[in-house]
Amino acid sequence: MFQQTPVYDRIVAERGDVPVQVRSEADRIHRDLAQVLRQTSTSLPKASRNVFEPKTPPGAP
Repeated sequence: MFQQTPVYDRIVAERGDVPVQVRSEADRIHRDLAQVLRQTSTSLPKASRNVFEPKTPPGAP
């Protein structure tokens, strides 16, 4: 992604490769969230699966 430069190399040596760490953490969170959503979607009744349908407020006719 970045062209290697002496300044960049020094920053990576001091602080670590932050973009790679962030990308790795984002991938892990994405996998975890996908797993949770799969588990949730299989345990919900069919009527609750469509989050885009408007819900009727309590007490509405």
